[in-house]
Amino acid sequence: MRRLRPAASGEPRLPRRRLLGAAAAVLAGAATGAVPLHALASKGDERIAVVIGNAAYKVAPLKNPVNDAKAVAARLRGLGYSVGLHENTSLRELIESLRDFSLRAARAQVRLLFYAGHGVQLRGRNYLLPVDADPQTEEEIVRQGADVAAFVDRLSAIPHGINIVVLDACRVNPFAGGVIVGPDGRRLKFRGSTPAGLAPLDAPVGTMVAFSTSPNGVALDNPAGPHSVYTKHLLAHLDTPGLPIEQVFKRVRIGVAEDTARVQVPWESSSLTADFCFRPSAQGRCG
Repeated sequence: MRRLRPAASGEPRLPRRRLLGAAAAVLAGAATGAVPLHALASKGDERIAVVIGNAAYKVAPLKNPVNDAKAVAARLRGLGYSVGLHENTSLRELIESLRDFSLRAARAQVRLLFYAGHGVQLRGRNYLLPVDADPQTEEEIVRQGADVAAFVDRLSAIPHGINIVVLDACRVNPFAGGVIVGPDGRRLKFRGSTPAGLAPLDAPVGTMVAFSTSPNGVALDNPAGPHSVYTKHLLAHLDTPGLPIEQVFKRVRIGVAEDTARVQVPWESSSLTADFCFRPSAQGRCG
């Protein structure tokens, strides 16, 4: 039996219980095809993803984000990604899931975040909101949300591989117009006005950021269906063999725009410098 090597200087040491749990997870992944994140650490072509679906908000709960997250996670696992799935995260859980992903990211060649839920912008920066968010002022959004730009900056500091950030957010923004309706029906007005939707974000080199709608726009949760309009079309094209990532999101944009009579038009910011397909063709090609 191969022995686990001692942790090198500077590497975190896992307690015996976590090591045993990790081994069990690897065996379970071998049986199901869903290999855990840490099991692929030695592979140069590792693909990892963190998938988050927040729906059970105290204010303006949503219908589809958890369904969206589960479906995207399953699809990515089928494509060989090691996926961490998180549902209805508190602030602590949201921050820890992103931090854990960032710490593991340097060992991967493809790093992907998919987020479904509420997101807001404040002074040109975007924040993902946990389900326990309850800001009384604009300033509290910074303390009660996860800063998207800071997360992207951490990933972009990795000198190899690519980063993909997919934000199916801005759904019926509860903070638009500077007013939030509390769980008891009270209307709480901010000292400023929080714009609808998310702000533009320039993707660093090696990164693509995909938004479910255009800057300052609002995305639709689609209460009539099991998925948001955006995620429905993303699932339809994500694993098309040989389809470059740019074409995946172009097809998503066309489908969403048609379904919503152009009320919602997805948008991307990309500085990718290499070809990439979620699923290569039968010949192993992209394009």
